[in-house]
Amino acid sequence: MRHLLSILLLALLSSSCFVSRDRVNEPLSQPLVLDLEPGVSSGDDVLDALGAPADVVQLGRRSAWLYLFTQTKSAAFSVLVLTLMNTDTRSDRVWVFFDEAGTLTHVGGSFDGAETAYDMPWSAVE
Repeated sequence: MRHLLSILLLALLSSSCFVSRDRVNEPLSQPLVLDLEPGVSSGDDVLDALGAPADVVQLGRRSAWLYLFTQTKSAAFSVLVLTLMNTDTRSDRVWVFFDEAGTLTHVGGSFDGAETAYDMPWSAVE
């Protein structure tokens, strides 16, 4: 009995939990993106609204700019040598396309970065 109590005490004292968060870039503002007008807005307007892009792709004489924000949240629980961990990664992504004159032609994006969640490993992240 004494041996069993020692094992239980050791298990309780050697358990731990942790949470962590990792962010890449700043969250994107959906209202600022919606204010951009294809056929009217220029590259300078996009730079003023969203800042420098994460990536620029040349498409012949046209170009596309990628804006990206990624957030990861993790939670874990450890007992002795067993660790259970749950990680949730979500992103904001916006692509803006320009014609050869530098005028905005298309905008497309998703805004899921703020929806990341901390959950224990036995929970379902939705």
